Amino acid sequence: MPARPPRLKLRREFKLVAARGQRAARPGLVLQVLKDTGAPLRVGFTVTKKVGNAVIRNRCKRRLREAARLLLGQDAPPGFDLVMIGRDGTAKREFRQLLGDLRGALKQGGVAVPDREA
Repeated sequence: MPARPPRLKLRREFKLVAARGQRAARPGLVLQVLKDTGAPLRVGFTVTKKVGNAVIRNRCKRRLREAARLLLGQDAPPGFDLVMIGRDGTAKREFRQLLGDLRGALKQGGVAVPDREA
């Protein structure tokens, strides 16, 4: 079972990725990618209050964390900071579709995803 990648937790880290990074939007999520950080890959998760109440927002974040764990895990390429933003469809979207959304967004952002069956 792949371990989860290191996390972004500070507001200034999220804001830096938003200001300098690229965006890739998909129906299940928005991915912001900051390249060439020189550090191991780190991932942050956020869902706005527009998506729903705390239960729904937490469900969205749990699903995004699991998708990131399955696709990235320990084999993730270094040098990237990623912010995954939940959307209205994140909580209800089929998990395989959510994985496909993340795979496509990572590819668009230039992050090489290890081949792994999920």
